[in-house]
Amino acid sequence: MTDLPHADDCDLVRCSVDDDVARVTIDRPDARNALNGQVRTELKRVVGRIAESDVRVVVLTGADEAKAFVAGADVSELRERDTFEQREASRRPRVYEAVADLPQPVIARLNGHALGGGCELALACDVRVAHERAKIGQPEINLGLIPGGGGTQRLPRLVGEGQAMRLVLTGELVSAEEARELGLVDVVCSDEEFDARVDDIARSMADKSPLALELGKEAIKASSRLGLEDGLDYEANLFVQLFSSHDKNEGIDAFFEERDPEWKGR
Repeated sequence: MTDLPHADDCDLVRCSVDDDVARVTIDRPDARNALNGQVRTELKRVVGRIAESDVRVVVLTGADEAKAFVAGADVSELRERDTFEQREASRRPRVYEAVADLPQPVIARLNGHALGGGCELALACDVRVAHERAKIGQPEINLGLIPGGGGTQRLPRLVGEGQAMRLVLTGELVSAEEARELGLVDVVCSDEEFDARVDDIARSMADKSPLALELGKEAIKASSRLGLEDGLDYEANLFVQLFSSHDKNEGIDAFFEERDPEWKGR
């Protein structure tokens, strides 16, 4: 692994690293952080660097000036595309897959509205922490479209088919609190506690073994792709792999010696 370079070649996506936590910010406040082609390209570039780095946890958010996480795709770009152009733009891996496939856990810091492609970007993350003012939804149906960035696939896995039908087919936006009740977000915070809660979750993860973080994430994500028996076998295989690691021995030794472990990530 290598250290994460700064995103000096990116204008709309900022990245900073502090104590093994990378903070990635979509910085397009004049368009409420909407996903245009440049944002998608830069975000994939930064995510690719993170995947090869020593970073342990990622926090993905939008510029606070916009009071939005990501307000959706750039509709003006969609209006100008024909079927061929959109098919090219929809080729995988897209930014959603780039985020979902990161080996590190990704926390979506939903500091405001997460709509359309913004909701799909949040769905591609592993944990979603929402500010109480956030609104979340898939309003593509109002444009004569359906979600095209994974919303029809990831959303039902979180909230169930019926609720996904309601959200996708009505275009209804839900509050952060209703999203939490549905299972669409995991934590809702007031303004006073929002950043501290995001940081606490990120820090709690970053203090763990990088190997255990990666394999734990991999095992959980496999649960939506595998049947129970295959999933149990897969989990056991990943569990056994850790028995050849330095970190497993270090963690157990630290437990018995009543000290903090010193993880090596190997």
